[in-house]
Amino acid sequence: MDYKQAGVDIEEGYKAVGKYREFSAKTVDGKAAGAVLNGIGSFAGMYSLKEFFAGMEEPVLVSGTDGVGTKLDIAFKMKKYDTVGIDCVAMCVNDILCHGARPLFFLDYLACGKLDADVAAEIVKGVAIGCRETGSVLLGGETAEMPGFYDAGKYDIAGFSVGIVDRAKIVDGAKIREGDTLVGIASSGPHSNGFSLIRKTLPDINEDFGGMPLGMALLEPTRLYVKPVLSLMEKIEIHGMANITGGGFYENIPRMFKDGSPVLDAVITEGSWTIPPIFARIAAAINSADSSGPAAQKRGAELLKTDEVLRKQMFNTFNMGIGFVLALAPADARQAIEHLDTMNFPAYTIGKVEKAADVNAAQGVLRFAGN
Repeated sequence: MDYKQAGVDIEEGYKAVGKYREFSAKTVDGKAAGAVLNGIGSFAGMYSLKEFFAGMEEPVLVSGTDGVGTKLDIAFKMKKYDTVGIDCVAMCVNDILCHGARPLFFLDYLACGKLDADVAAEIVKGVAIGCRETGSVLLGGETAEMPGFYDAGKYDIAGFSVGIVDRAKIVDGAKIREGDTLVGIASSGPHSNGFSLIRKTLPDINEDFGGMPLGMALLEPTRLYVKPVLSLMEKIEIHGMANITGGGFYENIPRMFKDGSPVLDAVITEGSWTIPPIFARIAAAINSADSSGPAAQKRGAELLKTDEVLRKQMFNTFNMGIGFVLALAPADARQAIEHLDTMNFPAYTIGKVEKAADVNAAQGVLRFAGN
């Protein structure tokens, strides 16, 4: 018996790496052209930081890692593989962006039961798209074929991003003050969170959803907030940032506050943005509503207004149409919204920072308030 008979096709791996090289090369431009010291295929990726130190007093590397999760299952069933690579990049770079870091490079890890070079290339193609859109270099990665461990046709992908920020410009929530305005930037859908619940409650991914299969709507990739937010940071001071990922509003918005600072609450204004229809459809499914299509969306929208328990569950699981939140001085909110809108990132004033309702609390919480 040889390695191929054991289930590992080395030649297919070589074919995949050849495709990866093409995608990686397209992510190298600007300053990165002089910073990347080797290419895909070496034992490790090398990236010079010399050019990025210019003008920085104390450069700090910021890193983040994440995966795509069970959203991948929908991609396999729909046979659409490129968008999940974008998701993988977004989940990492949006996290490090919360501290004001500019992404430098990205590495991915792809695992499967039986490697199909074309499928793997489609996934990595999405990674490269995400890298290009955020100024990151796809510096390297790993593809692992593990027969008998993963089912044939199933892939898992994870990755990590490394970025840089001057220590004096780190955003850590220390500057958030009572009275600050919370600006929310629109999401593209559920992004890559809550899919275990989505898959359990919405098994028919071929159901019509606004003229497309529901599965395709659910595969809309996570928005990449890097370019609009970094450009906004050049115009105004941002006091705090939160990436709305797993745990939704309730877990992620309080994370923007710095430990040890005065205890403050994030207060979200009910109805300050329109919740996208996909979340109403999910809400109806969670409630076991016996309907589909537009009827289910209508039912879900009603439930989100009337069922407080369901509403809290949704806001504790999903981003509900807001993928990224900024804390700003009130005087800067309008300029921020206008700037983001011009970059095709719709933004809204969604709340404000208030003195903690519980003065004895160890840290702030999220609260909702009516208009």
